[in-house]
Amino acid sequence: MSVIHVQAPGLFTTVQDLGREGYGPMGVSASGAADPVSLRIGNRLVGNADGAAALEMTLLGGSFLFPQGAVIALTGSDFGATMDRTTVECWKPVQITPGQTLSLGQTRSGARCYLCVRGGIEVRPFLGSASTHILSGLGGLDGRSLRKGDVLNIGPVSGTFRHAAITTRALEHLFPRKILRVTPGPQCDWFPESSQALFYSSTYRVSEESNRMGLRLVGDTVPVLSGGGEMTTEGVSLGAIQIPEGGQPIVLFVEQQTTGGYPKIANVISADLASVGQLRPRDEIRFEKVSWEMARSLLREMEELISQ
Repeated sequence: MSVIHVQAPGLFTTVQDLGREGYGPMGVSASGAADPVSLRIGNRLVGNADGAAALEMTLLGGSFLFPQGAVIALTGSDFGATMDRTTVECWKPVQITPGQTLSLGQTRSGARCYLCVRGGIEVRPFLGSASTHILSGLGGLDGRSLRKGDVLNIGPVSGTFRHAAITTRALEHLFPRKILRVTPGPQCDWFPESSQALFYSSTYRVSEESNRMGLRLVGDTVPVLSGGGEMTTEGVSLGAIQIPEGGQPIVLFVEQQTTGGYPKIANVISADLASVGQLRPRDEIRFEKVSWEMARSLLREMEELISQ
């Protein structure tokens, strides 16, 4: 069996796939790749199924030895990857010969880079998924981020590998956005028109306290209607934008709590969730309201582009 030796884990590197859907009623969020579009494309470039497990690196990449070699693809943000002092390009399959080491550094663009390998990363699944759920310490490799000395198994491969590529046009279309499109949240009518106008016209900075559970934003305080702010706890969705006491928005993300008691003014549309996964601390973002019809149309457009 082919393996990967972790020589340096990077700042925060975990095994992720497309997550474990359907367990919210049990209190388990889906987890999975913060930028699922990059994961899916990376897997297609190396001939895997879209949901094969890969390595998700955050802000600072690691160093990985491939004793038996492999076919890999790096997608998402540019972490300045090199192999034998030669630059490794992103968004294309790369052949690694036995004994070579792939090294990645600090991000040059967004927050996360994905290392996809032909055959996928093989770990014991939890609730049908290989994704690491850090909050509960389950899934992935022992429910944690990678450490120096870890050895990862690469899954078996079959068939002949066919070289694939992604067009410049597709990359430009899928480039992470800083103006996130949203639909109205279930409690949007709790917020007076003045509060909503402030929310949509303001620029927010991503706080250093942000993580895979949620992105805390810093900016203009969003007032709730008099008497509002407290509500019966209810289920919350991925990308929901809560306004807690204090009025600073929180974007719930892939390891979110499955219920919450703060009003939701808006929800990031599915087509823009990958952009949320590429936001770094101190990045500045804004929100743009779109219709439900537009949200569905943008998702279809994105899926058609990926399928091509």
